[in-house]
Amino acid sequence: MTDETGSTRVTRPDTTAQDAAIVTAYLEASMVPDPERAATYMAPGIEIVFTGARSFRHPREVTAFNAGRYAWVKKHMERLDVVPGDGMTTVYSLGTLYGAWPDGSPFEGNRYVDRFTVRDGLIVTMEVWNDSAERILTQRGITA
Repeated sequence: MTDETGSTRVTRPDTTAQDAAIVTAYLEASMVPDPERAATYMAPGIEIVFTGARSFRHPREVTAFNAGRYAWVKKHMERLDVVPGDGMTTVYSLGTLYGAWPDGSPFEGNRYVDRFTVRDGLIVTMEVWNDSAERILTQRGITA
């Protein structure tokens, strides 16, 4: 294919829908939780970075972290924003968390954003942000 400057570009087949499906399958497995199945969607050596710059190398570490943070937690996945790139796809999962805090009190509507990079059919990076800390601060009367 030639672009507007006359340069030849090599294009790859459009895999964005497949890459989005990989992210969805990973998220569904992680919510069971089934960290071993979730790991099948991830490349070896992945770095998973959570809110607070906490770094993990396997979904089982994420499951253990979440077990201390929540009695249980699930995602209401509202949408995926899929961005094709050169040899990779970036997939953003946006929605809210719901579940129960360690003391058993329920919560819902806790916003999250997960950012995935998918290359060659595997997730190679994952970054996670959510409002849990803000909600805990508010519960304790801290509004700074």
